[in-house]
Amino acid sequence: MKMIKLLSGFAIFAVLFTSCSKETVYEEPPISLHQLLGSYDLWYVDINQTTGYGETPFLQIAFTLSFKNGTLYANNNLVGFGPNGQGNGLGIDIGEYDAYDMILDVYHDLDGYQTFDIYQVDYDTIELYNPNNDTSYFLHGYQKSTFDYDFVFYDNIHYFLQEYEAWEKTYTSQNGAVNEFDNENYLQFLSGGNDSEFRSSQDTNVVNPDTIYWDYTGVYGVGNVTGNTHLKTLTLDYDYFDNEFFELRVIDDQEIELYHANSGTTYAFNGRGYIQYLKNAEGQVAGQMNKQNVPNTEKKRKQKTAKKDNPRVNNRS
Repeated sequence: MKMIKLLSGFAIFAVLFTSCSKETVYEEPPISLHQLLGSYDLWYVDINQTTGYGETPFLQIAFTLSFKNGTLYANNNLVGFGPNGQGNGLGIDIGEYDAYDMILDVYHDLDGYQTFDIYQVDYDTIELYNPNNDTSYFLHGYQKSTFDYDFVFYDNIHYFLQEYEAWEKTYTSQNGAVNEFDNENYLQFLSGGNDSEFRSSQDTNVVNPDTIYWDYTGVYGVGNVTGNTHLKTLTLDYDYFDNEFFELRVIDDQEIELYHANSGTTYAFNGRGYIQYLKNAEGQVAGQMNKQNVPNTEKKRKQKTAKKDNPRVNNRS
């Protein structure tokens, strides 16, 4: 009996001691900003979440950023965008960075020095606050193996169309009724202005896209098709004429297919004069100009630029 009482008393003492003592909590050791930035292969720049009225140029045109051992990479183009694309999916080298405390210093090849305060919003979201323009950008982290390159590509088709100086018609199907669009051989989708301007031309066999005479202008719109994320609609709204409506398919990053709904005709267009945003893989700035005489290194994809009037007279007949 004494032994039982002794054991019981010991058990009660152990319970009381445990209940009075604080629970030990083990926390993960904090990681450095360098480790945080490098913990994801890609940081998607969600431009729609941006707050503030300023802009940081290299963030305005970037779809993704990657931080690798002091080198900053960006996917600025949709041509060559993909897990096996430029930079093995990370894009091109756009500069260097340094990270300390919760401060990120970027030394951009064209924009120069930029500094940011970094805030971790949640486990895969960070805020880059630029105190010089009082603007915040929000980045979401992904690994290459789980990043949906296709979604980003097809969700931004209107930017993809702007990445060539011109699109040349290379095929017209035998099926389909004769229509006015049969006579048009070049299309151009302009960045800047309201970011939805297009031009078309009836020129033939032009070697240099800079010499194309643009006969007509208007605005264009890209729409979604319910149930098919890889099929889009393209509407060309001519300034002084009726609209042209197409189903738009991307064959690859150099060719698109347009199905003209009213006539039943299918056209193929190939990109001419690729516009590299910022610089190419060899580190040389591309020397191409867009049609508004703005160097492509200064083009703002997601921040609109001032509109310039087209000197051509529209007389589509």
